[in-house]
Amino acid sequence: MDFLPDEIDRYCIEHSQDEPLLLAELNRFTHNNVLQPRMLAGHFQGRALSMLSKMIQPKIVVEIGTYTGYSALCWAEGLAKGGVVHTIEINDELESKINSFFEKSEFGEFINLHIGLALKLLRQFEAPIDIVYIDADKENYSAYYDCVFDKVRSGGYIIADNVLWSGKITNNIEKMDFETKCLYEYSLKVKADVRVENVLFPIRDGLMIARKR
Repeated sequence: MDFLPDEIDRYCIEHSQDEPLLLAELNRFTHNNVLQPRMLAGHFQGRALSMLSKMIQPKIVVEIGTYTGYSALCWAEGLAKGGVVHTIEINDELESKINSFFEKSEFGEFINLHIGLALKLLRQFEAPIDIVYIDADKENYSAYYDCVFDKVRSGGYIIADNVLWSGKITNNIEKMDFETKCLYEYSLKVKADVRVENVLFPIRDGLMIARKR
């Protein structure tokens, strides 16, 4: 589902920073070689993530859901000196290709790829985390939120992608499929959590940004 008219979407992209050459290459590779290329963050959302990273200047970013590595590279652009992006991917078949793009990047040395189950791997990360970016299996968003919350520093961020889920979250709750209902409940959970401030941005498929008080 397109949330903006095509001409407005094109205008936003044309008047945003150009996609870096390596990310454009990764974009093409993903669309030509990997199933479900729509999962890629892409040009416009990628520039939004890069801008957020440069505004926050995180020391530690934990990303849940690497896919082909596009968003991890965007988060790495704004790291504070000595910072690192820890990114988690369950699909080990993508590992060598992800690392090949990280190795080509000037930011690659600041990204650590972890292969395995996110809920298990998240236990190894210690506070304080500056940004957690959730972009994996939708049914576990609330579990991820609970798992990382105490590890996120005061003033840190938990950012979740796909919270609009192609507009399906506006359906009557009785008509929602399981994943849609999980995303709907996640948004309700964040909105009701007095420990955070939140705003839902309609960037691409929706970014829920929660700032820990």
